[in-house]
Amino acid sequence: MKHTFESWLKPYIDGLIQQKRTDGFVYLSEEYHLKKLDEFCALQLPDEAPITKDFAHEWTKLKPSESETSRRSRVNALRQLGLYMLSLGRDVYVPQHSGKVTRPVLYIPSRKEISAFFAKLDVWECRGNKHFSLRLANEYKILFRLYYCCGLRVSEARLLKRDNVDFDKGILTILESKGKKDRLVFLPDDGRQMLRDYLMYIQDIAPDSHWLFPGKDMNAPISQCSIGARFKACWDSLSFAKNAYKRPTPHCLRHAFVVERMNDWMKQGLDTQELLPYLSKYLGHKSPSETFYYYHLVDNAFAVIREKDSVSNRVIPEVMDYEEI
Repeated sequence: MKHTFESWLKPYIDGLIQQKRTDGFVYLSEEYHLKKLDEFCALQLPDEAPITKDFAHEWTKLKPSESETSRRSRVNALRQLGLYMLSLGRDVYVPQHSGKVTRPVLYIPSRKEISAFFAKLDVWECRGNKHFSLRLANEYKILFRLYYCCGLRVSEARLLKRDNVDFDKGILTILESKGKKDRLVFLPDDGRQMLRDYLMYIQDIAPDSHWLFPGKDMNAPISQCSIGARFKACWDSLSFAKNAYKRPTPHCLRHAFVVERMNDWMKQGLDTQELLPYLSKYLGHKSPSETFYYYHLVDNAFAVIREKDSVSNRVIPEVMDYEEI
């Protein structure tokens, strides 16, 4: 365990964490919230007073500058601990779930915006240490293309090791991704050659590093903060960025991959219902509905659907402008 606990909840928290990890859960962020709960209990209930509804109410109040997501995590920490204590015969108040989780509105860049982004990225000027900046510039060119062309998550690409790439078969091996799942990602032919050329370059620059995308320290992967900073700087330099209702993130390139695949399938007249489960597995999603969530948020998605729908033009009449009536 990373934390030690000081309040009278210590044996229960230790027992809960041990049980969860025995069941296969990583339970790191939960341990952090339990540590905060332990500190809160030491102040509010120093004499092993029972956990009451009033105590739970104080613990679950939304803090200034705290997100609703973080608050829900704190509520769940107390809830899981309470259920564990109940199973041991302790009288304890267990808070209910904190409500439905609302997913954030995504900004999914258009193909035109993606093209402009990569054009800018490819001519990015190096600053400071020219040797180091040039290496990172070449890493970003490949890294961001993996997000867009293969739909990888940010951590999946940045944590790739050179041994995870099979150039003969054109396969990336993704290990212990979201949900502790492993999967294989097949590269397009041009992507295979792109990575082959890049690997020759990075082996010459950093021969002793086993990371495909080493950071400033050659023995560590490039940091997530560095990836986010370069994406933000490149996006903000584009002429249309200031008119966008929301700034995208590197993860939005993964969303754009989903949209492009489904649009291409519909334009080719393919059955998206049959193909969606395969795309879901390729992305490492739990279900096809999670994959389709990305698609239904795109403004121009339904224009593609309407274009391919021969029935809608007959059933749904065109709405005329008022002045033309």
